[in-house]
Amino acid sequence: MKLASLPQGRDGRLIVVSDDLAWYADADHIVPTMQALLDDWDRYCPMVESLAIELSHEAIPRKRFHEREACAPLPRAYQWADGSAYVNHVELVRKARGAELPESFWTDPLMYQGGSDDLRGGRDPLLLADESWGCDLEAEIVVVTGDVPQGVSAEEALGYIRLVGLVNDVSLRNLIPGELAKGFGFVQSKPASHFSPVFVTPATLGEAWGHGRLARTLAIDVNGQPFGRVEAGEECTFDFGVLISHLARTRKLVAGSIIGSGTVSNRDPDGSPGRPVAQGGRGYACIAEQRMVETIAAGEPTTPFLKWGDTVRIEMRDAKGKSIFGAIDHTVTRS
Repeated sequence: MKLASLPQGRDGRLIVVSDDLAWYADADHIVPTMQALLDDWDRYCPMVESLAIELSHEAIPRKRFHEREACAPLPRAYQWADGSAYVNHVELVRKARGAELPESFWTDPLMYQGGSDDLRGGRDPLLLADESWGCDLEAEIVVVTGDVPQGVSAEEALGYIRLVGLVNDVSLRNLIPGELAKGFGFVQSKPASHFSPVFVTPATLGEAWGHGRLARTLAIDVNGQPFGRVEAGEECTFDFGVLISHLARTRKLVAGSIIGSGTVSNRDPDGSPGRPVAQGGRGYACIAEQRMVETIAAGEPTTPFLKWGDTVRIEMRDAKGKSIFGAIDHTVTRS
């Protein structure tokens, strides 16, 4: 089942979307918003799934689905927490600011609490007030949970995942060092995040979803050129069960909590940090990684951070080449 939200009020209006992302049917006569569905999943999910089946059989009225018309599936959420499933990324960006990677990072995930009050759609402009802040993309996988009890195990946590999607977890790299030096985490350096037009149930992903990991290629283009073709199922040190369990160690999670994987990141087969797509590598899911690789090779970075007018596209396709979640496709715009 694929779900999206169209703009209406603060929390959008729930719709079901066809598997090929071509059509949709209104679901708000069953449950008005995605958050309301998550709040009472066991009651409403079977009815919404039946609606999705009827849509697939063209048994109900349907309308053309246009990704550009969708807002974020959850325009605001009770919680948005981002993890560090791909430790290779953490290692590279820490090197970029002269910090070593503690061994514990390979066994105990990092996580930060992001701003969940203003979540943006995949076609909304990426607003940037000052180019000197060092605007960077971060392409990730996200899951949305139901109510999760405190102390849940990693294995049990997988059963609380309701939906899966993509996010551009935007970072302002030049603001990060000063904030972290205070010892109290990200605030100004993490502006609004942008989410894929569609979220899907894990069952919809078929064999691509297993053990809390999504094994498909995540494609990132910058200004129309391939920037990353990273494999989300590889080098994923912590699956989503581990990340959810980590977050729920000392508190319960409410329905509608969004948990991110952290930036998807791959090494080259020889263990090196990875090569750009133009050089035959898989590339990167954030600019900071490419800049770090350039620094290792030549002593200084050459790839600039995002500027006004730059475009970013993030998308994942299934085994038949069809878009799974729709595309995050937006332009950096002066705010």
